[in-house]
Amino acid sequence: MDELLRLWASMGIPNFTWEQLVMMSISALLLYLAIAKKFEPLLLVPIGFGALLSNIPLTGIGGPDGMFGQIYAIGIETGIFPLLIFMGVGALTDFGALIARPSTLLLGAAAQFGIFATLLGAVALHFLPGMNLNFTLEEASAIAIIGGADGPTAIFLASRLAPDLLGAIAVAAYSYMALVPIIQPPIMRLLTTQKERAVVMQQLRPVSHLERILFPFVVLFLCALLLPSAAPLIGMLTFGNLLREAGVVERLSRAAQNEIINIVTIMLGLAVGSRLSGDRFLTIETLGILLLGALAFCIGTATGVIMGKIMYRVTGGKVNPLIGAAGVSAVPMAARVVNKVGLEANPHNFLLMHAMGPNVAGVIGSAVTAGVLLALAGQP
Repeated sequence: MDELLRLWASMGIPNFTWEQLVMMSISALLLYLAIAKKFEPLLLVPIGFGALLSNIPLTGIGGPDGMFGQIYAIGIETGIFPLLIFMGVGALTDFGALIARPSTLLLGAAAQFGIFATLLGAVALHFLPGMNLNFTLEEASAIAIIGGADGPTAIFLASRLAPDLLGAIAVAAYSYMALVPIIQPPIMRLLTTQKERAVVMQQLRPVSHLERILFPFVVLFLCALLLPSAAPLIGMLTFGNLLREAGVVERLSRAAQNEIINIVTIMLGLAVGSRLSGDRFLTIETLGILLLGALAFCIGTATGVIMGKIMYRVTGGKVNPLIGAAGVSAVPMAARVVNKVGLEANPHNFLLMHAMGPNVAGVIGSAVTAGVLLALAGQP
């Protein structure tokens, strides 16, 4: 009888908690969205499966001594995984559209306004009667970065400022990146007229090879002078782009674009999934994170479009304000959404390359904003 009782105690059935069952259901939902709906499958598949495994009782795989726990400590607590992802993003990204029209940096900068607005809102929740949310400045900063629609940046900042909220922040960031085609178009149509959406922009000028090589150095130099706290993210982004544009290290460029970023994506997703345990995720704070993240993303889209309208007026109608929505750094999905909405207004209106300028500016902007938030929160 004692042996049977020990066998029963070693089984999962008597050890499941309701929180674990709920989280396993949530992980199944993430896997469904990734596989059936193709919402950010590269991240949501490993995140969902990592959450599924980590909520199986008695395994310990997500604990400090488990496989996922050790991956988390090595790759996320140290910030290595997000930085390697940024190197891969730099190697995959063509900055030519931004170099050809530097003014689109303003659109990328304007789209970051949602981050700071949400930061203030998250801190202000503490003063509203009846609200049980009490986010610190560090936690509010980590939540607000969701509005940049940049998963690696969100993970990098959360791992330093709010590690206990990392799971919810990562899921929210990648979920809203996946929902770009659903969230952005209504905001874009609401803030623009048919005439503005139909504007056909002039072809971008050719960008020389020398300009492409010098661009990473210029960006890194400005970062070093003005905001060293953002140098890790900006540095890896520009290094990856230099590998792409140098033309003499094709093997390294291909490795950064393929093997390295693919392996790191798997490891990062599994490690983030291990943070989705019931005691961490099923809280009122998680609901607040999801709502504040959505608010940040919507405000960022709106302010980007508004800046686009300003540029439309200043240039006498030469800039299509829709490209401002690409200022959030969901590359290249936001640019594709801009192109789609532009084609709806004018079948001959191809905005993809024009939207890539503010889109890659948004990548730089989100990294810079992360540096600013690190400085504001008092973290070196």
